[in-house]
Amino acid sequence: MEDQLIPMGLSLSTWLHGRTKKPLPSLSCFSSLAVPMSSRLKIILNNSPIRPGHSCSRWSSVHCSPHFLLSANREEATRLPVDLSSDGVRAEKGIKAGLHVWEVIWNPKERGSHAVLGFSRQNCPLQAPGYNALLGSDSQSWGWELQSNHLWHNGQSQGTYPEKSWKYYSKEVTSSRDTPNIPLTIPECTLMVLDADAGTIGFVVDGHFLGVAFKDLPRGVELFPAVSSVRGGACIRLRYLNGAISEPPALMALCGLIIRHHVGLQRQNHMDKLCLPPTLQHYLLSRQ
Repeated sequence: MEDQLIPMGLSLSTWLHGRTKKPLPSLSCFSSLAVPMSSRLKIILNNSPIRPGHSCSRWSSVHCSPHFLLSANREEATRLPVDLSSDGVRAEKGIKAGLHVWEVIWNPKERGSHAVLGFSRQNCPLQAPGYNALLGSDSQSWGWELQSNHLWHNGQSQGTYPEKSWKYYSKEVTSSRDTPNIPLTIPECTLMVLDADAGTIGFVVDGHFLGVAFKDLPRGVELFPAVSSVRGGACIRLRYLNGAISEPPALMALCGLIIRHHVGLQRQNHMDKLCLPPTLQHYLLSRQ
């Protein structure tokens, strides 16, 4: 058996080495702002998403401003055209443990000012007069304001996010010492990452993890994805992608992650050349 495994390992190593190419340069400005991901997060993002319609993908019809209209499946929330009001909605289901990722789809043209996404506890305010960053306005919520890139918690700005964005723009736009802090344009799709075990919140944009935005969150209490908006007609879609319990990632998942990384995006056309049983080839192709 060992005599059979050694050639297989050598063949796999040789094949991967021959297929490995230098990655193409990223066209996203967020590549310069990315920080390393944990193995657990890499595996979650590499796995196939949970099927649509998961209970964690629904907005709450109870914990919702009256100025938000929910779709029939409650995966889409649309703010009504109401003046001088800041309005929020949170997800129906909260998380107490594990590492979890949600996708938020929010068209930049429908954000306006004070477009905020993040997480909250159950009793955060969901409506307030005037225009403000409602999510993050109290001690029960944590929000990232997309227009200004500011982080908000307990009614105070926690600085800009990602942390290196000012340095990036100072270098790319101009070398003047008077360079203003130019906000990043956040694309339509943003991934929200909640590590309830570590008590942290982070975000992934264009496939790049931008680091921890908030830390020292309370442990063992339910935390809910949430958004707040002041823009009439803003349509915000929520989808739960995947999650993992607090145990370390399985060795099989880690090995699969490394192999898929080296094979690259075109692995479907070459997987049959691997010296592996069909079952393992299917595992690598299925991204499970």
